[in-house]
Amino acid sequence: MKLAIVADWLTVFGGAEHAIAEFHRLWPEAPFFTTMANTQRLGPLKDADIRTTRLQKWYKLTGRHQILLPWMPRAVEDIDLRGFDVIFSSSHAVAKGIVPPATSTHVCYCHTPVRYAWEMEEEYLNDFNVPHFLRPTIRKQLKKIRRWDLGTAKRVDAFIANSTETQERIRRIYARESTVILPPVADHFFDTPMRPLEQRSGFLAVGRLVPYKRFDLLIRIANALQLPLTIAGRGQDEQRLQKLAGPTVTFRGFVPDADLPALYAEARALLFPQHEDAGIVPLEAQACGTPVIALGVGGALDSVKDGVTGIFFRKQDEESLADAIRRFSAMTFDPDVIREHARQFSATRFRERIRTTVDDAVGRRV
Repeated sequence: MKLAIVADWLTVFGGAEHAIAEFHRLWPEAPFFTTMANTQRLGPLKDADIRTTRLQKWYKLTGRHQILLPWMPRAVEDIDLRGFDVIFSSSHAVAKGIVPPATSTHVCYCHTPVRYAWEMEEEYLNDFNVPHFLRPTIRKQLKKIRRWDLGTAKRVDAFIANSTETQERIRRIYARESTVILPPVADHFFDTPMRPLEQRSGFLAVGRLVPYKRFDLLIRIANALQLPLTIAGRGQDEQRLQKLAGPTVTFRGFVPDADLPALYAEARALLFPQHEDAGIVPLEAQACGTPVIALGVGGALDSVKDGVTGIFFRKQDEESLADAIRRFSAMTFDPDVIREHARQFSATRFRERIRTTVDDAVGRRV
């Protein structure tokens, strides 16, 4: 059967793109259709057959895909998918809104319904520094996107959710059921030699340096408690965070995927203070035998086993996080147990579950 993969945009190799890379491994001959792309930033996807829309020229001019969101629904609907038997969309924004041929099966791996439109409007406006005089216009556009997004759910034959939180959101917003398959951990994370926790030093945080991920909270705790903290990642919030940081905080900048396992394996614990729908970072840390101290919401509830592979804190504030770190310091964790827990989320298992779910959806259409 002829299969096509559709993605929202491919401008950087982030969390969603780790899953997309596994879709490419599963169906290497399938072309990618996306609104816009920057192949120089796509790592294992850079040599894939990537086909962009008319928005590509505007992305090259602006360098920012976010400001093109109002025009993405129309661009996605204009993608010509005639001749494909299966459409597999990877969607956290607009990809699920493609118009599939009447005879094809459309399976959507949903990272979340459009968070910009449904639940993070203010965060979108603030994180991307939208000027105040433009905000009324942008809000009207987001309202249009909500209506469009709701209607396009009917174009999907089967939903896959990347977490139980996303599953609940799909049910609440789209009134659709879904199968939960958590994001994949690349197999090489399981090959990293593990050190006993008592031989490790310092805490680690990994991710894009953007406001909602709350690296500022981690820095304030590290400053107050004089904790060694390493932060790996780049982003728009980097300069502000560096000004906040005391002498115990180290910024590593961008760390290549191949070097991440060693970084995880050196840390006493991964700190994960943000609310993510799923989140691949806690899974990668656990694959390296590293426990996680996470905000007890969202995808972390699916991936971290409280008291066994990490612990939760309940409020996104300094008092709650400091208490969690103190509790963590009095506990013991077994790296072998942590890694074994993470194996159920390996890339190999992920591809197997995706293939089975797609085959089942196609079988129901036949």
